[in-house]
Amino acid sequence: MKVLLMHPDRAFEAEPPPPETPIPYAQDLELGVLLDAAAAGDRYLRGIMEAACARAWDNDMASILHRQAVLKDCLANPAIVRQFYAIAIEPFSRENSWRYSLYGRDAASMVGSGVHTLQSCLGVLRRLRDSCNRHAGRFTSVGFRRLFATLDRDLDDAYLEAARADLDNLTFRNGLLLSAEVGDGGKAMGTMLRRPQARDLSWLRRALTSGGPSFTYQLHPRDDAGAQAFAELQGRGLGLISDALYQSAGHVLDFIRTLRAELAFYLGCLNLSERFGRIGEAVAFPEPREGQGHFRCRNLRDACLALTMGRPVVGNDIDAEGRPLVIITGANRGGKTTFLRSVGLAQLMTQCGMFVTADALSTSLHSGLFTHCKREEDRSMRSGKFDEELVRMDAIANAIRQGGLVLFNESFAATNEREGSEIARQIVGALLENNVTVLFVSHMYEFARSFLDDQRVLFLRADRGEDGARSFRLVTARPLSRSFGADLYRRIFQMPLAAQAGP
Repeated sequence: MKVLLMHPDRAFEAEPPPPETPIPYAQDLELGVLLDAAAAGDRYLRGIMEAACARAWDNDMASILHRQAVLKDCLANPAIVRQFYAIAIEPFSRENSWRYSLYGRDAASMVGSGVHTLQSCLGVLRRLRDSCNRHAGRFTSVGFRRLFATLDRDLDDAYLEAARADLDNLTFRNGLLLSAEVGDGGKAMGTMLRRPQARDLSWLRRALTSGGPSFTYQLHPRDDAGAQAFAELQGRGLGLISDALYQSAGHVLDFIRTLRAELAFYLGCLNLSERFGRIGEAVAFPEPREGQGHFRCRNLRDACLALTMGRPVVGNDIDAEGRPLVIITGANRGGKTTFLRSVGLAQLMTQCGMFVTADALSTSLHSGLFTHCKREEDRSMRSGKFDEELVRMDAIANAIRQGGLVLFNESFAATNEREGSEIARQIVGALLENNVTVLFVSHMYEFARSFLDDQRVLFLRADRGEDGARSFRLVTARPLSRSFGADLYRRIFQMPLAAQAGP
């Protein structure tokens, strides 16, 4: 049986990235805020959401649309999905995990643990099937309907009852029945494990029915050699079924484990949706587009900023269709970095198959996301700030593929403007030639001016009123050759009017 709630044709890889190799863009996008909100304090949920984010760039169009449909079902039936998840996590809870554990290397231990695990799993599978059958009519996605059909077909009452009876026999409460031939030297040959004879199944039939002749040999309590020989004989008989039984238990447990992992992703999305709902932040499902060069959004907002502030935040309307390069300029504290982060988070959430914090979003799918943002000075003084920027850029160049997305935030500004502008221009030009989409926040006018006549570029500028007030929105406008130092001077040196008036 397969779950197939995350992909239409394969299982979800639920292993989060190791701590020594974290998601490279997590710091620049403040991804931890989003993951914490989705996890709601559950470490397992956080790991699943982190795994989904790390592998988002491997998802094709079919997987994204598949997840969107399943997630819409989850949002329409949150309590039922949480009920499914509660059943799926039961084998892995601290108080129950011992009942579902596989252990042992010898045949007897493998058979014992396999039977015990399968007996425990049967109850979970029956309750899961019954719960799915009760609520199947509420779900419309291909993912859920296929899962429900699989459970109903493969776990009908006749199968479950037959499996229970077989497992009861495999506990060997009345001992093992083996048959063998006597070979050279009196050694057993052709050992076979037999079903219990009919006369052994009922004490009443055993009392009233005479069977064939039988002989009994009883070991002396101190016959260690005989006990060892008997144990070897028993192990030889159980070895015929131990591997198959152990693997069967592993397969059933893996199915429940996979179901838990795939439902955990949607439970994280439900937690996130409820959190956005409490702060009044609306969400919408994005439209993924084939091919590169597509990006259009309406009221796109920074999801992590909204979660941090606990209220709705200002969004932007951007149409960058056919513009693989977006250069963003304007005054400080005008919303440039916030917009850059909102694009990165929205692209990540889109390719995870999630909703986004926007009224509408249409975007191409990218092969990867890379961020290059300014960093604080290296306190160890092992390298200069500009050297550190170039080292990070080299790592991006080695990892990026065609169809990638790169977000630059005031990059290469650690040197003089002429040198920084030329380096930025050459790097951006190379990325565009290799079908990479670039968003670049910069104060370097020389860099922005070098692309003024390029039809592939969309220029955005942080909106600023005549009095210096910021709306935190971006407008389509060419870069200005002047800066806004007067705003900075007034903010630092000029006293507020109320303070100047005095008491």
